[in-house]
Amino acid sequence: MSENVILTTGIYDMIKDHVRRKKVTIKEENILLSELKNAKQVLRRDLPDDIVTVNRRVRIMDHTVNKEQEYIFVPTTKTKPKKGKVSILCDVAVATIGRRVGDIIEWPFKGGERKLEILKVEEFKQ
Repeated sequence: MSENVILTTGIYDMIKDHVRRKKVTIKEENILLSELKNAKQVLRRDLPDDIVTVNRRVRIMDHTVNKEQEYIFVPTTKTKPKKGKVSILCDVAVATIGRRVGDIIEWPFKGGERKLEILKVEEFKQ
């Protein structure tokens, strides 16, 4: 797994606000605050192509249930779940944001601990 998450300043601020508003569990809050403390902040143009962020199509393997799923993480105002477009602040996005292809994340989801692997990340053109 990557040592530090890589985030744009906008995403960094959005996650910090999400935590401040108590939109996550205590366990998630502790993990996120630790990740934010050590996060590498970059400009959008300097963000590597294999990092999970907004407006990217992400293929994730959930090893807990042995199932692959594809998501398109978009701004909260542009969600269309039937088209696979989910909020960058949904549980799966928050767990994987700032991570890169190949990373395996163990995350305390509200329904229980899950183990996710990021298989593919690509730019999503609207």
